Amino acid sequence: MALVLWMVVSGEETVERGLRVPLELQQVPAGLELTGDVPTTVDLRVRGPSGALGRVSPGDVVAVLDLRGAQEGRRLFPLTPEQIRVPFGVQVVQVTPSAIAMAFERSASRQVPVVPAVDGHPAPGYVLGAKSVDPPRVEVVGPESVVKSVTEVLTEPVSVAGARDRVTQTVAIGVLDPSLRLKNARSATVTVQIVPAPLERTVRSRPVHLRGLASTLEAQATPAVVDVGVRASREAMSRIEPDNIVAFIDVAGLGAGVYTLTVHADSPPDVGILHIEPASVQVRIASGRD
Repeated sequence: MALVLWMVVSGEETVERGLRVPLELQQVPAGLELTGDVPTTVDLRVRGPSGALGRVSPGDVVAVLDLRGAQEGRRLFPLTPEQIRVPFGVQVVQVTPSAIAMAFERSASRQVPVVPAVDGHPAPGYVLGAKSVDPPRVEVVGPESVVKSVTEVLTEPVSVAGARDRVTQTVAIGVLDPSLRLKNARSATVTVQIVPAPLERTVRSRPVHLRGLASTLEAQATPAVVDVGVRASREAMSRIEPDNIVAFIDVAGLGAGVYTLTVHADSPPDVGILHIEPASVQVRIASGRD
Protein backbone atom coordinates (compact mmCIF):
# COMPACT_ATOMS: atom_id res chain seq x y z
CA MET A 1 0.00 0.00 0.00
CA ALA A 2 2.88 2.36 0.82
CA LEU A 3 4.42 1.59 -2.56
CA VAL A 4 1.13 2.27 -4.33
CA LEU A 5 0.72 5.55 -2.44
CA TRP A 6 4.27 6.62 -3.30
CA MET A 7 3.67 5.82 -6.94
CA VAL A 8 0.47 7.85 -6.97
CA VAL A 9 2.07 10.87 -5.27
CA SER A 10 5.27 10.73 -7.26
CA GLY A 11 3.25 10.65 -10.44
CA GLU A 12 1.45 13.93 -9.64
CA GLU A 13 2.60 17.14 -11.21
CA THR A 14 4.33 19.62 -8.86
CA VAL A 15 2.66 23.02 -9.00
CA GLU A 16 3.09 26.40 -7.33
CA ARG A 17 0.29 28.64 -6.14
CA GLY A 18 -0.18 32.01 -4.47
CA LEU A 19 -2.25 32.16 -1.28
CA ARG A 20 -3.40 34.90 1.07
CA VAL A 21 -3.58 33.44 4.56
CA PRO A 22 -4.48 34.75 8.04
CA LEU A 23 -1.78 36.03 10.39
CA GLU A 24 -2.10 34.63 13.88
CA LEU A 25 -0.44 36.54 16.73
CA GLN A 26 0.58 34.50 19.76
CA GLN A 27 2.10 35.16 23.17
CA VAL A 28 1.49 38.93 23.38
CA PRO A 29 3.26 39.94 26.63
CA ALA A 30 1.05 40.97 29.54
CA GLY A 31 0.97 44.73 30.11
CA LEU A 32 1.53 45.63 26.44
CA GLU A 33 -0.97 46.73 23.81
CA LEU A 34 -0.66 46.67 20.04
CA THR A 35 -1.23 50.10 18.49
CA GLY A 36 -1.79 51.32 14.96
CA ASP A 37 -2.72 49.13 12.00
CA VAL A 38 -1.85 45.46 12.48
CA PRO A 39 -1.87 43.27 9.32
CA THR A 40 -4.35 40.43 9.42
CA THR A 41 -3.10 38.46 6.39
CA VAL A 42 0.14 37.67 4.53
CA ASP A 43 0.79 36.45 0.99
CA LEU A 44 2.51 33.13 0.30
CA ARG A 45 3.92 31.17 -2.61
CA VAL A 46 3.46 27.48 -1.90
CA ARG A 47 4.60 24.42 -3.86
CA GLY A 48 3.48 20.81 -3.83
CA PRO A 49 1.67 18.04 -5.69
CA SER A 50 -1.34 19.31 -7.56
CA GLY A 51 -3.61 16.97 -5.61
CA ALA A 52 -2.33 18.17 -2.25
CA LEU A 53 -2.69 21.83 -3.19
CA GLY A 54 -6.13 21.18 -4.61
CA ARG A 55 -7.26 19.87 -1.25
CA VAL A 56 -6.01 22.94 0.70
CA SER A 57 -8.98 24.77 2.23
CA PRO A 58 -9.27 28.03 4.21
CA GLY A 59 -7.74 27.53 7.63
CA ASP A 60 -5.33 24.80 6.57
CA VAL A 61 -2.55 27.34 6.07
CA VAL A 62 -1.84 29.91 8.81
CA ALA A 63 1.08 32.28 9.44
CA VAL A 64 2.02 32.21 13.13
CA LEU A 65 3.95 35.08 14.72
CA ASP A 66 5.29 34.62 18.24
CA LEU A 67 5.38 37.96 20.11
CA ARG A 68 6.63 36.77 23.50
CA GLY A 69 9.80 38.87 23.19
CA ALA A 70 7.99 42.12 22.31
CA GLN A 71 8.89 45.32 24.16
CA GLU A 72 7.45 48.83 24.33
CA GLY A 73 8.04 50.83 21.15
CA ARG A 74 8.17 49.96 17.47
CA ARG A 75 9.49 46.47 16.71
CA LEU A 76 10.22 44.42 13.58
CA PHE A 77 9.44 40.69 13.50
CA PRO A 78 10.85 38.45 10.72
CA LEU A 79 8.38 36.11 9.06
CA THR A 80 9.94 33.02 7.53
CA PRO A 81 8.56 29.87 5.83
CA GLU A 82 9.21 27.95 9.04
CA GLN A 83 6.52 30.07 10.75
CA ILE A 84 3.83 28.99 8.31
CA ARG A 85 1.59 26.09 9.33
CA VAL A 86 0.84 23.98 6.21
CA PRO A 87 -0.54 20.49 5.49
CA PHE A 88 1.84 17.58 4.85
CA GLY A 89 3.37 17.66 1.40
CA VAL A 90 3.01 21.44 0.93
CA GLN A 91 6.17 23.59 0.91
CA VAL A 92 6.31 27.34 1.51
CA VAL A 93 8.76 28.96 -0.90
CA GLN A 94 8.08 32.66 -0.28
CA VAL A 95 6.43 34.88 2.39
CA THR A 96 5.36 38.46 1.67
CA PRO A 97 6.11 40.57 3.59
CA SER A 98 9.22 38.97 5.02
CA ALA A 99 8.91 41.03 8.22
CA ILE A 100 6.06 42.64 10.13
CA ALA A 101 6.45 46.03 11.85
CA MET A 102 4.36 46.52 14.98
CA ALA A 103 4.15 49.18 17.68
CA PHE A 104 3.60 48.37 21.33
CA GLU A 105 2.51 50.62 24.17
CA ARG A 106 1.97 50.12 27.87
CA SER A 107 -1.54 49.02 28.81
CA ALA A 108 -3.67 51.33 30.98
CA SER A 109 -7.22 51.52 32.30
CA ARG A 110 -9.53 54.31 33.46
CA GLN A 111 -13.10 54.84 34.64
CA VAL A 112 -15.18 56.99 32.25
CA PRO A 113 -18.87 57.99 32.25
CA VAL A 114 -21.49 56.18 30.20
CA VAL A 115 -23.43 58.63 28.03
CA PRO A 116 -26.90 57.42 26.96
CA ALA A 117 -27.95 57.98 23.36
CA VAL A 118 -31.63 58.66 22.53
CA ASP A 119 -33.36 58.20 19.19
CA GLY A 120 -36.72 59.57 18.06
CA HIS A 121 -39.22 62.03 19.55
CA PRO A 122 -41.87 61.55 22.25
CA ALA A 123 -45.57 61.84 21.51
CA PRO A 124 -46.89 65.32 20.69
CA GLY A 125 -47.17 67.40 23.84
CA TYR A 126 -44.32 65.57 25.60
CA VAL A 127 -40.58 66.22 25.84
CA LEU A 128 -37.48 64.44 27.10
CA GLY A 129 -36.82 64.72 30.82
CA ALA A 130 -33.86 63.50 32.86
CA LYS A 131 -31.75 60.61 31.55
CA SER A 132 -29.94 58.10 33.76
CA VAL A 133 -27.82 55.02 33.13
CA ASP A 134 -26.76 52.05 35.24
CA PRO A 135 -23.83 51.60 35.58
CA PRO A 136 -23.02 55.32 35.33
CA ARG A 137 -19.29 54.64 34.79
CA VAL A 138 -17.27 51.74 33.36
CA GLU A 139 -13.59 50.87 33.06
CA VAL A 140 -11.92 51.03 29.65
CA VAL A 141 -8.63 49.28 28.85
CA GLY A 142 -6.16 49.88 26.04
CA PRO A 143 -2.97 51.69 25.02
CA GLU A 144 -2.00 54.30 27.59
CA SER A 145 -2.10 57.29 25.22
CA VAL A 146 -5.56 56.37 23.92
CA VAL A 147 -6.98 55.68 27.38
CA LYS A 148 -5.88 59.15 28.51
CA SER A 149 -7.84 60.80 25.70
CA VAL A 150 -11.13 58.89 25.95
CA THR A 151 -13.88 60.90 27.66
CA GLU A 152 -16.98 58.71 27.44
CA VAL A 153 -18.55 55.38 26.60
CA LEU A 154 -21.63 55.46 24.38
CA THR A 155 -24.77 53.37 24.53
CA GLU A 156 -26.78 51.93 21.71
CA PRO A 157 -29.61 54.43 20.98
CA VAL A 158 -32.75 54.07 23.10
CA SER A 159 -35.91 54.72 21.10
CA VAL A 160 -38.41 57.14 22.64
CA ALA A 161 -40.52 57.47 19.50
CA GLY A 162 -44.15 58.19 20.45
CA ALA A 163 -43.49 57.69 24.18
CA ARG A 164 -45.80 59.25 26.77
CA ASP A 165 -44.20 57.74 29.87
CA ARG A 166 -40.79 56.72 31.19
CA VAL A 167 -38.73 54.49 28.86
CA THR A 168 -36.27 51.91 30.27
CA GLN A 169 -34.11 49.69 28.07
CA THR A 170 -31.02 47.54 28.51
CA VAL A 171 -28.68 48.26 25.60
CA ALA A 172 -25.14 47.50 24.48
CA ILE A 173 -22.34 49.93 25.30
CA GLY A 174 -18.98 50.46 23.65
CA VAL A 175 -16.19 52.80 22.63
CA LEU A 176 -15.61 54.22 19.17
CA ASP A 177 -11.84 53.63 19.12
CA PRO A 178 -11.16 49.99 18.12
CA SER A 179 -7.96 49.93 20.19
CA LEU A 180 -10.02 50.27 23.40
CA ARG A 181 -12.13 47.66 25.14
CA LEU A 182 -14.37 47.45 28.18
CA LYS A 183 -12.99 45.58 31.17
CA ASN A 184 -16.25 44.23 32.53
CA ALA A 185 -19.64 45.68 31.59
CA ARG A 186 -20.98 45.08 28.09
CA SER A 187 -24.47 46.54 28.55
CA ALA A 188 -26.22 49.23 30.56
CA THR A 189 -29.78 50.04 31.60
CA VAL A 190 -30.90 53.44 30.34
CA THR A 191 -33.92 55.25 31.79
CA VAL A 192 -35.38 58.28 30.00
CA GLN A 193 -38.07 60.34 31.69
CA ILE A 194 -40.87 61.55 29.39
CA VAL A 195 -42.65 64.61 30.78
CA PRO A 196 -45.46 66.88 29.55
CA ALA A 197 -44.09 69.66 27.40
CA PRO A 198 -44.13 73.22 28.76
CA LEU A 199 -47.02 75.23 27.39
CA GLU A 200 -46.68 78.53 25.58
CA ARG A 201 -49.20 81.35 25.75
CA THR A 202 -49.45 84.99 24.72
CA VAL A 203 -50.79 87.39 27.36
CA ARG A 204 -52.18 90.23 25.30
CA SER A 205 -52.54 93.99 25.84
CA ARG A 206 -50.41 94.36 28.92
CA PRO A 207 -49.99 98.06 29.84
CA VAL A 208 -46.42 99.38 29.71
CA HIS A 209 -45.36 100.80 33.08
CA LEU A 210 -42.69 103.50 33.22
CA ARG A 211 -40.34 102.94 36.13
CA GLY A 212 -37.92 105.45 37.59
CA LEU A 213 -39.58 108.55 36.16
CA ALA A 214 -38.53 111.72 37.98
CA SER A 215 -41.31 113.41 39.97
CA THR A 216 -41.03 116.61 37.89
CA LEU A 217 -41.56 114.78 34.60
CA GLU A 218 -44.41 113.08 32.85
CA ALA A 219 -44.15 110.46 30.14
CA GLN A 220 -46.22 108.48 27.69
CA ALA A 221 -45.38 105.24 25.83
CA THR A 222 -46.56 104.60 22.27
CA PRO A 223 -47.98 102.03 21.93
CA ALA A 224 -49.13 101.92 25.54
CA VAL A 225 -49.74 98.16 25.59
CA VAL A 226 -47.73 95.12 24.44
CA ASP A 227 -48.26 91.36 24.04
CA VAL A 228 -46.05 89.11 26.19
CA GLY A 229 -45.31 85.49 25.26
CA VAL A 230 -44.73 83.16 28.22
CA ARG A 231 -43.75 79.51 28.75
CA ALA A 232 -44.54 77.36 31.78
CA SER A 233 -45.53 73.90 32.89
CA ARG A 234 -49.16 72.91 32.66
CA GLU A 235 -49.59 73.42 36.38
CA ALA A 236 -47.91 76.83 36.43
CA MET A 237 -49.73 77.95 33.30
CA SER A 238 -53.11 77.18 34.89
CA ARG A 239 -52.32 79.63 37.70
CA ILE A 240 -51.27 82.58 35.52
CA GLU A 241 -53.48 85.67 35.66
CA PRO A 242 -52.90 88.57 33.25
CA ASP A 243 -51.88 90.84 36.15
CA ASN A 244 -49.07 88.39 36.98
CA ILE A 245 -47.29 89.58 33.82
CA VAL A 246 -46.03 93.16 34.20
CA ALA A 247 -44.48 94.97 31.20
CA PHE A 248 -42.23 97.91 32.00
CA ILE A 249 -39.59 100.34 30.75
CA ASP A 250 -36.87 101.77 32.97
CA VAL A 251 -36.64 105.53 32.35
CA ALA A 252 -34.55 106.36 35.42
CA GLY A 253 -32.12 109.20 34.73
CA LEU A 254 -33.76 110.26 31.46
CA GLY A 255 -34.74 113.88 30.89
CA ALA A 256 -37.25 115.47 28.57
CA GLY A 257 -37.14 114.05 25.05
CA VAL A 258 -38.32 111.28 22.75
CA TYR A 259 -36.72 107.84 23.13
CA THR A 260 -37.08 104.39 21.62
CA LEU A 261 -36.66 101.99 24.55
CA THR A 262 -36.72 98.23 25.08
CA VAL A 263 -39.66 96.74 26.93
CA HIS A 264 -39.04 94.24 29.74
CA ALA A 265 -41.45 92.04 31.68
CA ASP A 266 -41.73 90.56 35.16
CA SER A 267 -43.35 87.17 35.73
CA PRO A 268 -43.73 84.57 38.53
CA PRO A 269 -40.56 82.50 39.22
CA ASP A 270 -41.91 79.39 37.46
CA VAL A 271 -42.93 81.29 34.31
CA GLY A 272 -40.49 82.20 31.56
CA ILE A 273 -40.72 85.17 29.21
CA LEU A 274 -40.39 84.12 25.56
CA HIS A 275 -40.88 87.40 23.71
CA ILE A 276 -42.50 90.83 23.87
CA GLU A 277 -44.31 92.37 20.91
CA PRO A 278 -43.35 95.02 20.07
CA ALA A 279 -39.95 94.61 21.64
CA SER A 280 -39.42 98.38 21.94
CA VAL A 281 -41.72 101.39 22.05
CA GLN A 282 -41.41 105.15 21.74
CA VAL A 283 -41.44 107.08 25.03
CA ARG A 284 -42.05 110.83 25.12
CA ILE A 285 -40.88 112.53 28.33
CA ALA A 286 -41.81 116.11 29.10
CA SER A 287 -41.80 118.53 32.02
CA GLY A 288 -45.19 119.00 33.49
CA ARG A 289 -45.38 118.22 37.17
CA ASP A 290 -45.15 120.79 39.92
